[in-house]
Amino acid sequence: MNNTNIKPCSMKAIPEEERPYEKCLSGGAESLSDAELLSVILRTGAQGSSVLELSRTILADQGAGSGLLGIYHRSLSDLQKIRGVGKVKAVQLKCIAELSRRFARAQASGGLSFSNPDTIAEYYMEELRHEEQEVLLVLMLNSKSMLLHEEIISRGTVRASLISPREIFISALRYRAVGIILLHNHPSGIPDPSRDDVLLTQRVLEAGKLIGIELLDHIIIGDRQAVSMRELGILIPSGEI
Repeated sequence: MNNTNIKPCSMKAIPEEERPYEKCLSGGAESLSDAELLSVILRTGAQGSSVLELSRTILADQGAGSGLLGIYHRSLSDLQKIRGVGKVKAVQLKCIAELSRRFARAQASGGLSFSNPDTIAEYYMEELRHEEQEVLLVLMLNSKSMLLHEEIISRGTVRASLISPREIFISALRYRAVGIILLHNHPSGIPDPSRDDVLLTQRVLEAGKLIGIELLDHIIIGDRQAVSMRELGILIPSGEI
């Protein structure tokens, strides 16, 4: 059988009221499934399949986890391994994932307060909860609890024995911070502090006392949940003693 004459399945074969674009016009974007939303953005399918069928294939692919999160975790080259996804569609998909992350962060920024660990966790949640490695981030604050700078200190395994407080405070001194907050993720999704997390917190706390830069909190990000060392009572800033 010669497949060269096979043409992409047309959306016209679907009743008009069931087509994603028309459904969005009549019922709003919230009425569409994930696959339907994806098909509206991608617009065209692949040879032998409509854009809706291609969207379902993309979401069902198990290469790096299925569903929308699977798109986030795949690289451009991984996406192009899915039948019907070329360079252009792979770029579109990665941009969709990045926009989603930025939407979530922008929404959380309205209530962000660096004296409130819940708002800090919410703001950094989408950035860190998808990371497959542990990432240690240092937030440097001025005397009014305003952010001066944020910096990734470590990417990999966050162990007290591998991270020197010196690295943390060199940057803090450069930006003339008076306080810092440590923030890192647990790829397991469970934010319970490990022994290394507690040891690192204590080492940085003590080092900060010597040079006059206070460790205000150490927040661990899991999957849609977070833990504050300060709220657990593991870390007690000097002003609260």
